[in-house]
Amino acid sequence: MDTNQKNHITSVFQSQKKFFATRKTQSIDFRIEQLGNLKKSFVAHTDAICDAMFTDLGKSRAETEYAEIKIVLDELDYCVEHLESWAKPIEMPSKQHSSGAEIVSKVTFQPYGLSYIVGPFNYPVQLTFSPLLGAIMGGNTAIIKPSENTPNVAGVIEKIVNEAFSPDYVSVIQGSIEENTLLLSLKFDYIFFTGSPNVGKIVMKAAAEQLIPLTLELGGKSPTIVHKDANLDKAVERITRGKWMNCGQTCVAPDYIYVHESIKEELIEKFKRYLQKTYDGNSLGKIGKIVSQQQVRNLAGYLDAAKGKVVYGGKYDLETRYFEATIMDNVVWTDAVMQQEIFGPILPFLSYSDIDVVLDEINSRPKPLALYVFSEDKTFAEDVLSRTTSGDAEINSTLIHVGIHFLPFGGVGTSGIGKYHGQYSFQTFSHMRSVVELRQ
Repeated sequence: MDTNQKNHITSVFQSQKKFFATRKTQSIDFRIEQLGNLKKSFVAHTDAICDAMFTDLGKSRAETEYAEIKIVLDELDYCVEHLESWAKPIEMPSKQHSSGAEIVSKVTFQPYGLSYIVGPFNYPVQLTFSPLLGAIMGGNTAIIKPSENTPNVAGVIEKIVNEAFSPDYVSVIQGSIEENTLLLSLKFDYIFFTGSPNVGKIVMKAAAEQLIPLTLELGGKSPTIVHKDANLDKAVERITRGKWMNCGQTCVAPDYIYVHESIKEELIEKFKRYLQKTYDGNSLGKIGKIVSQQQVRNLAGYLDAAKGKVVYGGKYDLETRYFEATIMDNVVWTDAVMQQEIFGPILPFLSYSDIDVVLDEINSRPKPLALYVFSEDKTFAEDVLSRTTSGDAEINSTLIHVGIHFLPFGGVGTSGIGKYHGQYSFQTFSHMRSVVELRQ
């Protein structure tokens, strides 16, 4: 990183600090106006977003329009509609002071100040602009660093931001490790990071050194349990949609399947037939592309280390970064594919006869970002949820909770800290301040 870039980053940081000090962002009308500016610019760049997504990640226009554009716009409209009511002080119960005077209590919502938003590569538009909605709603300024691994999308993000906002209010800094290291050394008022647990540790350490509050949206090996009474056709369709969207590069994708041994063979055969039908016998290049050649090599390494366990798919092309929807059977926890989050289109199968053993195994490992259970027995499904911990969970579905902006989304433990979406984004980017007035 050259001196000009260092000076630019420092200048943007200082100008945003000064702008926040004007208190202009405290106005609810100002915040709503800025959300409107964002929508106008965002919509104007729809085609550019779709083109960049295809170039960087091989995403189809249909997938981009839903997962990257519609989800953001739906949340934005919902936030504009409700922000004024969310931002009102909340009158709280109180009690009489010992002097006999009346105590009046309330909770108010204050902006933190200058926020730093670090976006990921896998859903680079959705997972950058959704946190930005929270920063704007909370009355903060924001510096955004998009992922360097999706450079074309990062360029579009910068254009959208530059057209919607003044740089002393919201600005984009392009770059990679050097730029991020410099930014993390600055005294931000709030940090919002989406990415891997390993990088999350670096971000958290930097924040801890300056006691900066933060949200970490990480990941992990999200388990899927398919019980013997599950509707297998629905399970196959819904797991497929969750696993192979974005070529498996989804933080809440089903990472592996625990299936009851009595239905394992039937379930695998149904997956094979469904994939054959859906992708005309070859999913290569039809489910997106892996973000980098190095990640293709990593995924290929899982297959090479477990000879004979690939029962469907397994083809890939290093040059194009295409990787086929792949199923592995007879997988055990010592296999390389089970040592960390896969983040690719490989779906390993493990079988069980005793659900207690499964839950003990899941609970002995880092807490996942999501957990999915397929069963027609509501008591069984609720029992699984009550005896496990995960950021969020679904029964007889996958992935849909991410697009429901009425719900808080986030991890627990190693899968993340903090929640956001809709009102929860407003609260995340706001300091809840208790205010007491003593009335004589």
